[in-house]
Amino acid sequence: MAFAFGVSFLWLLLYNAHFWRLTFDAMWRLNPRTLLFTVSLFVLGLSLQALPLLVCPTRRLMRVLASLMFVVAALGGYFGEVYGAIMNQDMMRNVLQTDATEALSLLNADVAIHVILLGILPAALVWRIRLPRIHWRKQLAQRGIAFIASVTIAMFGMIANSAQYATFLREHKPVRYTLNPTAQIVSMAALLAASDAAPNQPLIDAAGAIEHTSAVASKPLVLFLVIGETARAANFQLGGYQRSTNPELAQIPSLVYFSNVSACATSTALSVPCLFSHFGRSDFKVAEAKRYANLLDSLVKAGFEVQWRDNNSGCKGVCARVATIDYTRTHASSLCSASGCYDEILLANLPETLRKIHRDTVIVFHQKGSHGPSYFERYPPSQERFRPACRSNQLQHCSQQEIANAYDNSIAYTDHVLARQISLLQAADAHIDSLLLYVSDHGESLGENGLYLHGMPYPFAPAVQKQVPMLLWASDGYLNRTGLRPECLRDAARQPVSHDFFYHTVLGAAEILNQVYDPKLDLIAGCRQGSGSE
Repeated sequence: MAFAFGVSFLWLLLYNAHFWRLTFDAMWRLNPRTLLFTVSLFVLGLSLQALPLLVCPTRRLMRVLASLMFVVAALGGYFGEVYGAIMNQDMMRNVLQTDATEALSLLNADVAIHVILLGILPAALVWRIRLPRIHWRKQLAQRGIAFIASVTIAMFGMIANSAQYATFLREHKPVRYTLNPTAQIVSMAALLAASDAAPNQPLIDAAGAIEHTSAVASKPLVLFLVIGETARAANFQLGGYQRSTNPELAQIPSLVYFSNVSACATSTALSVPCLFSHFGRSDFKVAEAKRYANLLDSLVKAGFEVQWRDNNSGCKGVCARVATIDYTRTHASSLCSASGCYDEILLANLPETLRKIHRDTVIVFHQKGSHGPSYFERYPPSQERFRPACRSNQLQHCSQQEIANAYDNSIAYTDHVLARQISLLQAADAHIDSLLLYVSDHGESLGENGLYLHGMPYPFAPAVQKQVPMLLWASDGYLNRTGLRPECLRDAARQPVSHDFFYHTVLGAAEILNQVYDPKLDLIAGCRQGSGSE
């Protein structure tokens, strides 16, 4: 009993600076009620943190769990303090779905020292503490009495200060997901409990029958769908950013940039499945969406050849039923190193692929983009335009300008890759009609208000994590084939749109419809010749 509460006390004092800072920022007032609230919150936190240990049936299991929780607390404390991470279910989903390269990019000497001193060393000391031998019945009674007493005291404080607790729990929800290490354990348990109970159930095809909206054309149609990573709209020159981060795309007169686009979520694990789902953001649940056929399934059903090219941490289940090329496993290339491959690897053999196309085709390119914190590893040294750039994954040791320089270099490299893709499509115009649609999955914080990276809960996330770049380019052959008017599309591109439009715009661009297609969410529907739009 004393061991459980003693360990919990240490966690609250030494591993929860982020939690207490956010709590005080949100709630602190110099008056007796706030003091009572703080004391009751401390006692409640003490009880909650001790509970997993109190329910352990044996002393050995208690030691094992305490050791693991010290390591979890050390990691959670570091990423909370340095990056402002919120350990909710979405963050735990990111943890489960990350790959080795992505995970290693977050590790550095600071993390190692932090985990050794505050994780491994205390975990080892746990096994040096002598625990008294008490009959299990007496031990259970002592634990129960202690827990009930502490919770009763905390509940008294909650009732006495109910107005402040109501504000704290309703208006400052993300704070609860920084209580360390309880937040990680509760969020992971909730995520696993919400996972598919019957993963082998047949897919639900809500999209139904496919209808082709055009006659058979003389040339095959090729769509490039480019899914960016961590590119935020605030740093795109095409959207008004003062730096030259899009020097090549800015020279393409037929390109259309959408200047007000909201992402479905602030993490890849949610945004990518949401992009390819017929569910809009307000209705999207990742576990539910897995039970339904997605956009790629509809394209295959319509007769398209579909290929997914990945240079990121996987397609999050979206490409499960289409041909996939995983470039993260590529090593024998000048574009690859131990830290991964540059996004130009996605263009490997692309000219030859385009020459051999004889049927309508969709190729999805999942970029590594601007994934942090090692922004300097996302572009070749020859592409470094802005200096000095932060050349570390320890962003706290770089200046704000150095971080911005490294990030902007990664955006400029994305510009280069997109321009190359458009150039390859232009070169194949005599053989194919083509269209490229690019959109980023989510944005990024670069230290504004003490926040770094992404993954904040959507209602509380800053705009830079939610506002993303999107652009569209169509070949002359595609424009002639469909009657699409770029000037009309440019006017529409100024209106607020979101990831919800992606599914329906791709269907429209592919000249097919299904039963969930919504023309109001098709960005090009009103700009085809004869559509009636002015």
